[in-house]
Amino acid sequence: MAEELGKIEKPDADRFISQRKLFLVPLLFSGKEAPAEYQDMFNRYWEQVSQQVSNLELKIGRVKHIYHESITSTTEEEVKIIERLNPACYRIVTDKTRDGAVIEATEDQELTEECLDWQRSLIMGFISHKVANIVSEFYLEASKKRYEFIAQQIDQSLKENETGMLFIQEGHRVQFPSDIEVFSVAPPVLDEIHRWQRESAEKEQVKEPGEQEPGEQKEEPSDDSQ
Repeated sequence: MAEELGKIEKPDADRFISQRKLFLVPLLFSGKEAPAEYQDMFNRYWEQVSQQVSNLELKIGRVKHIYHESITSTTEEEVKIIERLNPACYRIVTDKTRDGAVIEATEDQELTEECLDWQRSLIMGFISHKVANIVSEFYLEASKKRYEFIAQQIDQSLKENETGMLFIQEGHRVQFPSDIEVFSVAPPVLDEIHRWQRESAEKEQVKEPGEQEPGEQKEEPSDDSQ
């Protein structure tokens, strides 16, 4: 069970000295087309993540190992994927590597690609319920193996009295070894982001076909008779 970040005091932290520790950071992304409102929350999120991780390090111990979903090797080219996908996260990663942390290969490339392919298929949808069920089963099985591999990588590299940090999207199903104490990093703005996502999804559901967005200019029909 993950510890509540705000309730870790220095005396209580002493009991973690000889244990393996893992900071669990929800991985969020933002694209160029993201609304300004979300982008503001996104920026604040990573600022708060950086601050909370630094506070945790003072109480629990400095991060020695960094794990990041989709990273299958420790080559420079592979690590640069983090920078391309999420510069804000990459800044935290580079800060920790400058302090001596090591980036670990976290995933198996074949399993990761298989999961992505099954996921894309599910998103596209099917006419046949039978085919949909078969693809869903393959996806769940591949995901199970993928998460088991991530847990195995952490278990093999994180040693006694060491601290690691895992960046992974919410909703993952990684089952961590029982002797690893997991600390969930959950900045205050994360609740705002969740609420914004729920409200945005609700607006999309109630939007009628052909309904205009506020400020959207209605396109006039072209006159092809001239």
